[in-house]
Amino acid sequence: MEWVETTGKTVEEAKELALDQLGVDGKDAEFEVLEEPRTGLFGRTRGVARVRARVSPKSPRPKTERRRRSKKSDKGGEGAERAPRERQGNGSKDDDQGGSKGAAQGGGQTGGRGGAKRERPKQERKDAAAAGGSPRTNEEREPMKVDEQIDVVRAFLEQLGAAFGLPVEVEATEEDGDLSVNLVGEGLGTLVGPRLATLDAVQEIVRHVLQRQAEGREYGRVTVDVQGIRARRREALGEYVAEAAARVRDEDVTVVFEVMSSADRKFVHDVVTEIDGVASASEGEDPRRRVVLRRA
Repeated sequence: MEWVETTGKTVEEAKELALDQLGVDGKDAEFEVLEEPRTGLFGRTRGVARVRARVSPKSPRPKTERRRRSKKSDKGGEGAERAPRERQGNGSKDDDQGGSKGAAQGGGQTGGRGGAKRERPKQERKDAAAAGGSPRTNEEREPMKVDEQIDVVRAFLEQLGAAFGLPVEVEATEEDGDLSVNLVGEGLGTLVGPRLATLDAVQEIVRHVLQRQAEGREYGRVTVDVQGIRARRREALGEYVAEAAARVRDEDVTVVFEVMSSADRKFVHDVVTEIDGVASASEGEDPRRRVVLRRA
């Protein structure tokens, strides 16, 4: 999957911008925080947040692609071993320190501690080959059994409901490796919140709990719902968007929706693409981005 890189005033803002570019929800993306804003004098924020993100891969790459990637890594390792000798004598402070320390300790080594660090991955590959195996990569992770995933999610959500004093019945189904969890019970509106904010937070926590229990294994994506409210809300939103789009097309007016999450904005764009004569766009600054409909 291709990575996208975005910046923002905060890490969350940068993540939202990345989700807009990818067109997916937060649970379907992977993030790497490259840089965070720094707190300066009197609590003022300096710098920007910089993250990169991609759509979470659902299946491993072919073995041929992994072998080709390993060869590139080997070449990179050999180049890294030559790099300290090529940089020697260029007058930089780091080279001076590395060269003097290497001469003092071993007489013929260049680059000091840095050279030994670069050789370590190659040595690990040799050790693994001698043992008849290869280093374990993300693409080669074993899958976590679906029944085990369901047990982990059910146990956590039942404990969460008990903490709120709510008797919760957890219904879980699996399709194509992904889990759909529906909570049934009385008084569960507390777990929904305005615009599903609380429910989205619970879903994110469940994902982290499952990730921790997986212990390096591959696991599916998780969707948490309360008595089917997500499906009912999505159906109602689709009808509202269709009516607004018809008004834009017939009356040549502009319709501005309320502030929406990145997942809801993507759903609106998907609905509008099926309607002739209407165009949609996201406008505004995060976290207050809106979808605007205009006649195409």
